[in-house]
Amino acid sequence: MQDLGFYFELGWQHIIAWDAFDHLLFVLALSAIYLIGNWKQVLVLVTAFTIGHSLTLALSVYNMVSINDKWVEFLIPCTIIVTAALNLTEKNYEPRSLRLNYFLALFFGLIHGLGFANAIRFMLSKNGSMGWSLFGFNMGLEAGQVVVVSAILIVSFLLVNKAGLKRKWWVWALSLVALSIGIKMAWERFPALLS
Repeated sequence: MQDLGFYFELGWQHIIAWDAFDHLLFVLALSAIYLIGNWKQVLVLVTAFTIGHSLTLALSVYNMVSINDKWVEFLIPCTIIVTAALNLTEKNYEPRSLRLNYFLALFFGLIHGLGFANAIRFMLSKNGSMGWSLFGFNMGLEAGQVVVVSAILIVSFLLVNKAGLKRKWWVWALSLVALSIGIKMAWERFPALLS
């Protein structure tokens, strides 16, 4: 059970720590389009991301999937770019029109899971209880995402619902920030693909 706590903390840090900025930015882009009244949809959304993330972590730990780190590091900001760009094209913010986001969260979770796969595979190879370790890591990741999304939803509530900021401006502001940083990250990581 000590391993469970250790890997929970590792999963938590994987999303909360500043060096996990690309994951934070993706969660920001993913949840930018939602308001506090959509909290159930957002919870399903981040859980879909965690499921995708968990799947590639598990497959990687058991050596069933392996992708060049340079490609993964490039593809992660691409997920931010696509998510933010889709937010900017959305005209109807109703949950029914945002169903594609669940599939994107799951699929992009697969890519993000590969970003941490090598580090955790090395740690788990020393550990006999991979199942509990992966479970602890994923629970920590999910808890971290819920905290980040809750903060975003609370700020959106204060600015959109209470201060009267137009929802479109809120979505556009967050999405443009995520998009511009995502493009910068992808641009910086692209040369590594060529070397």
